[in-house]
Amino acid sequence: MSGKKLHADQLGSDVGLVQRLLASQFPQLADLPIKRVASSGTENAIYRIGDDMAGRLPLRPRQDDQIDKLDRWLPVLAPHLPLAIPQPLAKGEPGEGFACPWSVVRWLDGEEATLDRLADPVRAARQLAEFVRALVAIDATGGPAPGKHNFQRGVPLADRGTSTRNAIAKSEGLIDTAAVTEAWETDLNAPVWDKPPVWFHGDLASDNMLAVGGQLSAVIDWGGLGVGDPATELQPAWNLFRGESRNAYREAIGFDDATWARGRGLALSVAIGALPYYLETNPAMIRGSRSVIDEVLADHERGG
Repeated sequence: MSGKKLHADQLGSDVGLVQRLLASQFPQLADLPIKRVASSGTENAIYRIGDDMAGRLPLRPRQDDQIDKLDRWLPVLAPHLPLAIPQPLAKGEPGEGFACPWSVVRWLDGEEATLDRLADPVRAARQLAEFVRALVAIDATGGPAPGKHNFQRGVPLADRGTSTRNAIAKSEGLIDTAAVTEAWETDLNAPVWDKPPVWFHGDLASDNMLAVGGQLSAVIDWGGLGVGDPATELQPAWNLFRGESRNAYREAIGFDDATWARGRGLALSVAIGALPYYLETNPAMIRGSRSVIDEVLADHERGG
């Protein structure tokens, strides 16, 4: 990361702040060692607390609806899933000059599940597809519909039309905007999701998945959690997997062609939205966004 602020309204935090928050709100944790975790994430600063906990402090102002959502639903989902997910432990309140709610979760060991760290990408693709199938099969009654709390993941593609076209316009000179527009408009015409809403993670990318010993071990960062169109869970087909592993993911997940097209459109929308926004502040995000755009365009050229 460049060291520049990712957001104009970004909140600052450091180890000293976390120590003070713990001392005032969870004094039983105050003497544990604290270390900031390097991350390319854009929503939370992560601090390791002792050996088995992590503090998550928002990078920009928000209300507590996201933390409440995760406290409510992650324990419900966890027993049904074949990979580990975060376990909420405590909800912190604003204090010590920090204006937002924050949280403490169980620490999960592992490293970012980039393609080069996966011993067998095809096996990993099938494993992740199994995870998604298990997630979408959980009873979604009462689950949170898409909205501000999950960055509008799971809404119809048409609802992202204005923001996507604006991002394409802002990316003139950075990418082939004509090709991107054509790809976006093609996938935008895919049939909409017309079945009952299902659970989705909403932000499946390598930095939200952990690997241990070359094998997928956990799915983290559930801020995009919601119920709606599961096409959002197809993003790994373009932001992680390639070639044989992408084909394995598509086959194993079992979604129809219309959902595949919507997932591809969403992957493009997310990538093009990030490109102008993080151009000067987050090189890792920009590399990932450019890669996704290239992969989506190549997929269209192949008639995928």
